[in-house]
Amino acid sequence: MNSDIAIKAAEISKIYSLGIERDSSLRSALVGLVKKRNRKVQEFSALNKVSFEIRNGDVVGIIGKNGAGKSTLLKILSQITKPTEGKIEIQGRIASLLEVGTGFHPELTGRENIFLNGTILGMSRKEVSQKFDEIVDFSGVEKFIDTPVKHYSSGMYVRLAFAVAAHLEPEILIIDEVLAVGDSEFQKKCLGKMKEVASRGRTVLFVSHNLTAVAALCNRGIVLDRGKAVYSGTAVESINEYYKLMQSSLALSVVESYENEYIRLISFEVKPAKGDIISVDSGLNIELVFENKLPNATIDSTFELRTIDDVIVFHRGTYIDEENSSKKGTYSITGKIDGNLLNAGSYYFNLIFGQNATYSLMICPEILSFELDNSADENGYKLLPGILKPELHFQSVFVQ
Repeated sequence: MNSDIAIKAAEISKIYSLGIERDSSLRSALVGLVKKRNRKVQEFSALNKVSFEIRNGDVVGIIGKNGAGKSTLLKILSQITKPTEGKIEIQGRIASLLEVGTGFHPELTGRENIFLNGTILGMSRKEVSQKFDEIVDFSGVEKFIDTPVKHYSSGMYVRLAFAVAAHLEPEILIIDEVLAVGDSEFQKKCLGKMKEVASRGRTVLFVSHNLTAVAALCNRGIVLDRGKAVYSGTAVESINEYYKLMQSSLALSVVESYENEYIRLISFEVKPAKGDIISVDSGLNIELVFENKLPNATIDSTFELRTIDDVIVFHRGTYIDEENSSKKGTYSITGKIDGNLLNAGSYYFNLIFGQNATYSLMICPEILSFELDNSADENGYKLLPGILKPELHFQSVFVQ
């Protein structure tokens, strides 16, 4: 591999088998053999023949919709999991922060975990000691540095984990969306530190739905969609391609087959409440039709509306009317979002079906996207993204 290349991925694929339990006992293995004969194994392709090269010193933003394969790719690059197919070549030490607690032992103190991570990166105790005070100061957990990290809050965990990953001088730094756990002040510190790391010629891979941060920090970008790398270029070009991708997938109705043994989605539609064009001032009428396959089970559905930057602007759970809540059959749920509550821009819905407000029966991520045109007059009132009014009304009807 060329000495200027930090990471080279060639035809990387990752396939998961769904519904298979991992248990090393002999009894479970024998039971599993019997079950396999009576069960068709379902496979899910998280990555599909992804190829790219990242040069030394590049700061690369990896962007894409939820479920595009971003986190899976980072786990492969961090050597946490192996690809099903393909080859990856890496030059240099990698420090990664993919989720809360990655690389930390919960029973060890913050101090002990700092030295443990340094050892994993191939550093001597003396080298880690030289960075120790700087790490603790950056993390802001000095009062708890000799406390087992299992007692840390998620924010403390992330602050210390990031400080360790960024200060132990890896050649390659990999950061996932986990930074969203920290407060805004700490996120600014993290972005500043990543810029500092990049300015020293280190390679940084950064996954985030915060496209403003990606544009400010990164010089390169990779766009993933449904497990494939669909674009690679400058950060700004990649963000523009991501917007185009979202626009090309915009739809006003969904009839895609979402079905399992519990629920069958029949249709999900969003229409303007007035006029023929969905706009800031038109308002939205929403209709969901689905079949409940479960007898004696109260089904609930949750609507979640997000901006293209993954900011939640609307979250509402809806329950089937009490009289028919436990009947098998088809249900229709209708609702309305009033006009002048959203800014112009791109949005998408997540849809979740549950039972008795406890168990998730089916999740439909990014099921429908739409664009709000800014057609309100200059005096039209538009609410900034935030949780919408709680009195928004949804009504359920048992059809048959």
